[in-house]
Amino acid sequence: MGLEFVYKDGQTPLEEEEKDGLKIKSITTQGELDEFEQLNIEKAVEWTIHTNLKPENILTEKFVKDLHKKMYGDVWKWAGEFRRTEKNIGIPWTKIGLELKNLLDDTKYWIENKTFSPEEIAIRFKHRIVSIHCFPNGNGRHSRMMADVIMESIFGNEIFSWHQSNMVKANEIRKEYINALKEADNGNVKPLIEFAKN
Repeated sequence: MGLEFVYKDGQTPLEEEEKDGLKIKSITTQGELDEFEQLNIEKAVEWTIHTNLKPENILTEKFVKDLHKKMYGDVWKWAGEFRRTEKNIGIPWTKIGLELKNLLDDTKYWIENKTFSPEEIAIRFKHRIVSIHCFPNGNGRHSRMMADVIMESIFGNEIFSWHQSNMVKANEIRKEYINALKEADNGNVKPLIEFAKN
């Protein structure tokens, strides 16, 4: 019996060939998938804590891909690889490398020139990388972890709390998050910064 995905507000449906990338054949429900992914993500968090991440290595395509692979590599064969299909959100997949490079360059510029506060730099990065939508799946969680790594390893600050939530579960919190993302789409990153801090 194949996987029947139930999509929550703001989640991206997987293409058939992406579902084929599931490494654990015993997974049959979204709930089981969430649990396996959560375990994998916890391992990735441990890795970020116990690895001496050098600031100059973080804002690179390699690190962006490596972090995604650490987060999802136990579950998905395509973890850490840019998507090769169009989605209902995100830029055309052929432009991912270029747009990511622009974002990484912009972020380095913001850091060097103190264009924004550390919080705002991390959140602007998080917002833009989600709108690029580099990967077939897991972009939201990946972008939040990237923001945390930027806060911690580049600025030496506390990571964001993100409402201490597993956002897949809490509908109200998810709604607030989606609304904050929409505000950021319109150029106002303040609600997203507030969300990240609570």
